[in-house]
Amino acid sequence: MRKLVLLVFTLLLSLQSAFAFNVDAFIDNKVAPITNFIASLVFYPVTICGSKVPIIIFWILLAGIFFTFYFRGISILGLKHSIEILCQPAHTGEGSGEVSPFQALATALSGTIGIGCIAGVAISISIGGPGAAFWIFVGALLGMSIKFIEAVLSVKYRRFNLDGSVSGGPMHYIAHGLTRKKMRKFGQFLSVIFAMLCIGGGITGGNMIQINQSAHQLIFITGAENSFLHGYTWVFGLVVAILIGLVIVGGIKSIAKVTTVLVPTMCIMYIVSGLIVILANFMYIPQAISLILHEAFHPTAVAGGVFGTIIIGLRRSVQSNEAGTGAAAIVYATAQTKEPVSQGFVALLETLLTGLLCLFTSFAIVFSGACTTATKEISGIELASNAFQSVIPFFPVILSAIAIMFAISTLISWAYYGQKAWTFLVGEGKKRVLAFNIIYCIFIVIGSAMNVRSVIDITDAMMMAMTIPNIIVLYILAPEIKRDLKDYCKRHNLWFYK
Repeated sequence: MRKLVLLVFTLLLSLQSAFAFNVDAFIDNKVAPITNFIASLVFYPVTICGSKVPIIIFWILLAGIFFTFYFRGISILGLKHSIEILCQPAHTGEGSGEVSPFQALATALSGTIGIGCIAGVAISISIGGPGAAFWIFVGALLGMSIKFIEAVLSVKYRRFNLDGSVSGGPMHYIAHGLTRKKMRKFGQFLSVIFAMLCIGGGITGGNMIQINQSAHQLIFITGAENSFLHGYTWVFGLVVAILIGLVIVGGIKSIAKVTTVLVPTMCIMYIVSGLIVILANFMYIPQAISLILHEAFHPTAVAGGVFGTIIIGLRRSVQSNEAGTGAAAIVYATAQTKEPVSQGFVALLETLLTGLLCLFTSFAIVFSGACTTATKEISGIELASNAFQSVIPFFPVILSAIAIMFAISTLISWAYYGQKAWTFLVGEGKKRVLAFNIIYCIFIVIGSAMNVRSVIDITDAMMMAMTIPNIIVLYILAPEIKRDLKDYCKRHNLWFYK
């Protein structure tokens, strides 16, 4: 622990000494061209009805539609059973694993319920109009079935290490699942590609965007351009990097202890704030819903028309709920359960709750009319802050606390995801894990200093790239999960899948 903190502090202090004149501008100028190039590759478009649509959007959308029908609407029909599983009292020796099903869910939620539910939604609405909110929630509903199969496969193909820890996730079910299908080399190739993308996704979407928007919110409430942090957001990033380093060195059990406290606290704070805004504007609810639905299919002043709105909404949905990326499956593998399918049911709640929190942000922005004042530039978390402030004058201060909790929880979870992908490639070992933790903490500081557009582009690109190898294997392994689901439902007398 001391080595981690000392190394991070030493490395970042050397950066400060070399570029003390303007660290933020230096980082943005050097890193932004690279992120823009990667984003252009991932979001390679095709022209449909005069609109350029990234091919990868169709890839994710079709997967969500396919698995929703393939598992017979389990996204909705399985919700009751999901809640029943969580409400069951825990029993010792109930199953192998490191954390309880609830702790696994809380850790997964801490990874998905991040700044994307606030800043990401605000950015999407500022670019794609109120209709983008509708497609964000549609993306969440479609993503539930994807998250289900990811969680089941992760528990089914997890590996127990000699020290008692558990390793699982797409890297493992890709490699071992395809080996059972006599596609060993193909599985090894895809698993390595996924692990590399997961590391990239952890450093960008799970790291840089979280700290970036938290830092911008702090600047916003402390005087904007006159803030003492203006031009020095890296200082905030350094402080957070040290805090994160202290947590992640303890492994998944330490992470789970923190997230089970953080997740309920930040969710309750944000939901209560959202309800206050909604109740204060309850007479405008029909009008706001009508506006969102109308703009979803007949957008005004949005580049690319309805396709433009769909693209923006679905892009943000993937970044918010991460369905298809396989990230949360890494922590679901650590759940103490004998039934892989049961953890799949629990995973349904993760995507649904993420989508509902995005709706809270959407309603607040539409109710306040803030969405009409930021259509020409990306406003991010400041737009959401203004929306809530219209009802709660001191909300920017509350939002800062919530945003920091969101960011820290997501940073912690994605550090674990990236760490497991890293050890899959280089092998287990304390020194190897320490090396990744140092790299991860350094990028916290880099992300805090970058321009928001550059961070968003690389975040979406890395997240969506993870879906390519993952979804390929989900299609291949889906039949065996369908058989497991039928068997599970028969044994538990679940009427909707007999």
